[in-house]
Amino acid sequence: MTDLHVQPSLSEDEKLPDVLMRVVTELHDVAYLIERIEPQLLELGGASVLQSPDSMKVMQGIDLAVQKTRGLAEFIDTITADIPDNWTVDLTTALSLVKLAEMHKALSSGMRHGHSQPLSKAAGDFDFF
Repeated sequence: MTDLHVQPSLSEDEKLPDVLMRVVTELHDVAYLIERIEPQLLELGGASVLQSPDSMKVMQGIDLAVQKTRGLAEFIDTITADIPDNWTVDLTTALSLVKLAEMHKALSSGMRHGHSQPLSKAAGDFDFF
């Protein structure tokens, strides 16, 4: 995980629908990342993993997290259609709280990106809390 330590810059207000659609993109990316965990667990534990009630609860939890994340994305996507284009927001404070550099860039610049990097590459990137 890459931390971003920058001073918030003065920014112009941005159209709220545009900002919300960037959030929708990020939520879809989160759902994609969570969804990719399930096959990795099956690969690590083999088919016998599905015989354990505790393992089944974990798998169901993964599925629920994906469904909730996609549901939030669809909810925001749908209500965004009714928000007038002239509604704007200043992202300065909110962006200063986003610590992941790629997410910060995606939310601030409108840079649309594909799905996140492969889990095998991302697996080594974490911070101890």
